[in-house]
Amino acid sequence: MMLEGLFQSPTSVLLLGTILGLLILHLLYSSFSSQEKEQEPPGPRPLPLFGNLLQLDLNRPDKTLYEFSKKYGSVFTVYFGSSKVVVLAGFKTVKEALVNYSEEFGDREIAPIFYDLNKGHGIIFANGESWKELRRFSLTTLRDFGMGKRLAEEKILEECHYLIQMFDQHKGKPFDTLRPLNYATSNIISSIVYGSRFDYDDHLFQTLVKRANQTIRITGSATVQLYNNFPRLFSWVKNRQQILSNMEAAARDIKELVKNLKDTLNPHICRGLVDCFLVRKQKEEASSVMETHFSDTNMIFTVANLFSAGTDTTATTLRWALLLMAKYPHIQEKVHEELKRVVGSRQVRVDDRKNLPYIDAVIHETQRVANIVPMSLPHKTSQDVIFQGYFIRKGTAVFPLLTSVLHDESEWESPNTFNPSHFLDEEGKFVKRDAFMPFSAGRRMCLGEGLAKMELFLFFTAILQRFRLTPPPGVTEDELDLSPGLGFVVNPLPHELCALSREEL
Repeated sequence: MMLEGLFQSPTSVLLLGTILGLLILHLLYSSFSSQEKEQEPPGPRPLPLFGNLLQLDLNRPDKTLYEFSKKYGSVFTVYFGSSKVVVLAGFKTVKEALVNYSEEFGDREIAPIFYDLNKGHGIIFANGESWKELRRFSLTTLRDFGMGKRLAEEKILEECHYLIQMFDQHKGKPFDTLRPLNYATSNIISSIVYGSRFDYDDHLFQTLVKRANQTIRITGSATVQLYNNFPRLFSWVKNRQQILSNMEAAARDIKELVKNLKDTLNPHICRGLVDCFLVRKQKEEASSVMETHFSDTNMIFTVANLFSAGTDTTATTLRWALLLMAKYPHIQEKVHEELKRVVGSRQVRVDDRKNLPYIDAVIHETQRVANIVPMSLPHKTSQDVIFQGYFIRKGTAVFPLLTSVLHDESEWESPNTFNPSHFLDEEGKFVKRDAFMPFSAGRRMCLGEGLAKMELFLFFTAILQRFRLTPPPGVTEDELDLSPGLGFVVNPLPHELCALSREEL
C-alpha cells in the first residue's frame, strides 16, 4: 500500500523515471567502458593514487616489469602513480613497434625531470619540427666530422695514447677506471662538437665530466622517480635540486665555450658542430627565416645532450668490459691471443675488426649483458593505434623494455650468462644477431651508434693489447661483483682493478 501511494504523485513518477534513466546510462557506460578496456593491454590492478608503484623495485623497475611480462604478455599496462604506461616486452614485439610502427610510437615521453632540464629543447627530450630539424642537422654534422669514418678513427687513436698514459700512471696498482674512461670518451665528443680536445688536467673539463656523470646517476634515483610520478608533492627532493643546479652550471660553461668559438668563427672553415650551428644560425637570420630552430637555447641543449650521451654510455660500457675481463681471465687471454696473432704490436685499426671475430663477439656480448639503458628512453604514441590487437590511445607513454630484448629467452641460448659464443658460429666467425638492440631501434635510435661502436672497439683493444686486467690484491675473480649499480645509465658497482703492463709480465 505504501509503494502504491508513493508512485501516485507526478513528482514520485518523475523521480522514479530519473533514477531508472540514470541506471540505464550507468549500465550502458559500464558496458562501453568494459568493452574499451577489453581492447586495451592487460596488466596488474593499480591502487588509487599509487598505481602499481608499490609493486615495483624503484631502483631497478625493469626487473619487475620483465617479471610482469611473463604473466601479462608482451604488451601490458602499468600505472606509475596516476600515469598510464604501456610496456613492450620481447624482441619481436619491441622491434615491430619501433620499426614497423615507427611513426605511431615515434614521439618522446618527457618525464617532469627531463622537462625541467630541457624545456622541450635539444635533440633527446624533444618532439615536433624542432626535434626533427635538429636531429637531422646533428646526424649530418656528426657524419661530416667523421662519425664512423677515418677522421673519427684518427681522433680515437690519438685519444688511446692519452688513455694508455693514464693507465700507466698507476703502475699496476688498483684504481677506479671511471675517471680515465670518462675523460677519453668525453674528449671524442668534445673534439667533434667543439673542434678540439681537452687536457685531462683541465679544471673546466674535469668539472663538465663530473657534473654530467652525477646528473645521469642521480636521475635514476628512487627520489627522482617519486618526483616524476608526483611532481607537485616531491619537487623539493634534494636530488632534483642538485640536477637543476648542475644544468644551470653546465649551461653557463657551454655559453662561455660557445662564446670563444663565436669570437674566432670562420664561416668557411667549421672546426666542429658548434661552428656549423653558428653558421646555420647566421644564414637563417640573414634570410629572415620566420621560425628558425637554430636558436641559442637549442644550441646549448643540443651540445649538452650530445656531451652527456656521448660520454656516459660508451664509458660505462667500457667499464663493464674491463670488469668482465678481470672476472673471466680465460676470456681475457683469448682476446689477447687473438690480438697478438692477428695484429701483433702495431696499433689496432678499425679495418682489423673483420679479422678479430672473437674480440668483436666479446664487445657485443658485453653490451648485451651490461644492458646499460634497460628501459630505453620512454616513447609516446603520436596517434591512436591498434597494436597486436590492443588499442593504445594517442599520448600514452610507452616503455620499450630493452632488458626483455637483450635477455629474451627465445633469442639467446644462455641469456643470463656472459657468453661471447652468442655471436660466433661453429667455425668461430662473427655472426650478427637480430635481437642485439642496445642502441634501441627506429626513428629514435641512438644517433651516435656508429661513433660508439668505433670507440668501443678501438679503446677496448688498445687497453687489452697493452695490459692484463686483474682484481686488486687479496680479491679473487669470484669476488668481483657484477651486480648493477643505480642510475639512469647502469654502471657497475664501485670497484678497482689493476692494469698490469704486459711488457713487464
